[in-house]
This record gives sequence, structure tokens and C-alpha cells, in this order.
Amino acid sequence: MNIELSRRRFLLSLAALGILPHAALAAGSSDQEQQKTLIGAAWRGPNTGDAYYAGVLAADWERKTLDIRYQVALPGRPHGLVPEAGGGLLVNGLRPGTWLLRCDGNGKVLQQVDVSAESASVRLSGHIAVGSEFLYTTEIDYKNDQGRIGVRDRHSLKKLDEWASGGIEPHQALLDDAGNLVVANGGVRRTLADKKHDLQRMDSSLVRLDGRSGRQLGLWKLDDQRLSLRHLAWSRSPESDKTYLGIAMQAEHDSAELRAAAPNLAVFDGDTLRTPTRDNDGHGYAGDIVAAYNGGFVLSSNKGGVAKLWHPGEPDKLLTIVEMEESYALADWHGPNPGGGVLLATAAGLVRWHIAAKPVFLPWPKPMALDNHWVLVA
Repeated sequence: MNIELSRRRFLLSLAALGILPHAALAAGSSDQEQQKTLIGAAWRGPNTGDAYYAGVLAADWERKTLDIRYQVALPGRPHGLVPEAGGGLLVNGLRPGTWLLRCDGNGKVLQQVDVSAESASVRLSGHIAVGSEFLYTTEIDYKNDQGRIGVRDRHSLKKLDEWASGGIEPHQALLDDAGNLVVANGGVRRTLADKKHDLQRMDSSLVRLDGRSGRQLGLWKLDDQRLSLRHLAWSRSPESDKTYLGIAMQAEHDSAELRAAAPNLAVFDGDTLRTPTRDNDGHGYAGDIVAAYNGGFVLSSNKGGVAKLWHPGEPDKLLTIVEMEESYALADWHGPNPGGGVLLATAAGLVRWHIAAKPVFLPWPKPMALDNHWVLVA
């Protein structure tokens, strides 16, 4: 697909709605586009069963190349990644995760934690949230299906405490401005072999926990409990000074027809959790989410091969910005004003999209299959 034509159609639609000045249509390159961008990522070789790695990719916008800065062999398939000072990464294993690994900016493994040694039944569930004093890992106690939050020392990774997540199958958690933890409980009961069961008893929720004690401060649910709340991103609108939490959802309905019609996005404004639009990817599967232009979000769907943008100025719509196979991992890219660009991993390579800059495509440096998430590295 011609991404530039897609961009121009998108910009024209925003300008017609009064959301974007027409001047942005003529926006070109800037000094920021000439800099390198470092991205923490995880991948395997091109074939199923190939070994997994985590590391840092360097995108050189001037040379139009993507290189591997360093790579670290992993003990299994990863999921969540956290960037650390000096270019290092903190990586956790795919659910039911049994390991946490930390490497420095040169790819040297500094720590590796065996989570199965901490508990016979509790395993990692997806992501790591970083607080001022602690790390918070989403976890599941498989003996009773209860969601847990592991409170860990930021330096040693040692578990110091364990809180109830307030629901079933917590997947991702983020800190809010007050230092409290906002948790997406996916609501899906699973076996230790990661097999879903009893979907008719799904119980998905968004929960706010006190960041010091784990005390539950609030709980919100959607009417349709077959919508699994999974990935989170904060986005702030400088125009309205409002902050939104975007939640990427995955539909778990019994029929393919219901899944295909299910919304991909929920939005939380601090008081109300809602699904602002029924527009979707046609599969009921949002794989990742990231903040985008002026309080908006971009969602990806590897099943639909699309990335779509939601904007609070036109809340009942999702606008397609990229159509490429295996559109999945997302990271923000500030780029030129007015900010809000994204970096998208696809089957063929990286796509850089920005509302006020020409799109850029960089092929992978070698045959490789990117995993679900990636992050910017300072």
C-alpha cells in the first residue's frame, strides 16, 4: 500500500473535521528526522521455533537503515519490555512467565530471576510498571485464578510484597500522575499451559490501586464482559488539558461474527470507562496501543494488518493510517510539531508515521520476526 497516499487522505479527513490545520498537509522533513532513534525490541528468527532475542535497534533516518545495536539471547519467548538508563532493558517472559531478565546498554546480562522459585503457583502475566521506588509486575496465581501484583525492588528485582490486582488475569499496569497503579484485568481464566477456559465467566475490569499499599481505590467495568481489557497507554491533550487512558481490547465472544463486530478501544477519562466507537479491525483484536496526536491513540492489529488512529475530536471514528501485514508493536515518535507520531513494526520492517511528516519505511536488518511490543530507549 502507498502509505503516503494513505497519510494525505487521513490528513484531509482531519482538516475537513476542523481537527487539523490544512498547513500540516505540506509539512516536510525537520532536523529531528535526521537523528537516530533507538528502540528496545524482542524478536526471533524468521521461522517458528527459532531462538528469541531482546536488544536495541538503531533507526537512522538519514541513511534509511535499521541496525542491531546489541542483542541478548533469551531463555524463552518474551512479552513486556522496559527501557532503562544507559540503554539497557528489563524483559519478562511470556505468560505464564517464569523469568525476568535485565541487561545493560552493551547487551551484558546483569540479572536473571527465576520466578518459579518464588512460588509454586504464581507466574508473570505480561508487563512491568515502573514506579519511583518499586517495579510492579502483573501476575496470576494459577491455583485460584486470582490476579496478583508483584511489588519488586527496582535494583535487585526481588519480590517485596504481593497485592491483589482486584480482578482476574491482570495484563498491563501503568502509574497515574498521583503514583497510583491502574491495572487492566483481562478477565480470562487460563491454565498453566495458557489454555483459556470458562469464558462464560469472564470478568474483565479496570482497577486503580494505591501505589504504596495496594488498597483498591476504584473499579470500572464495561457492560460486555467478553471484551478483554489488555494494553494501556496515557495520552494528554494540550488543547483541553485532559488526560485519557486508552485500553486496547481483545474480543473473546463465542462466535466469529460477534468478535468481528466488537470494538477495539475503550477510553477512561478518570471517572468513566466507555467504548467511544464501534469502528474496529474486523477481527476484534487490538494488539498494541500508544499515545498519538493531541490526546489520541493509535491501535494495531496484526490479524487485520492495520494501524488505526482515534482522536477525541472525532470520538466515534477510527481512521486507518497504515495497512501492512503483521502490524503489531507500537512506540511513540515525537518528530516535528504537532507531536504524536508512531513507530510501527510490521512483517517487512519499521514504519514511521507522523501527522505532519512524510512516512518512512525501514526494512529489518536481517530476516526476523518482531514480537508483540517495543519501546523507545533514551
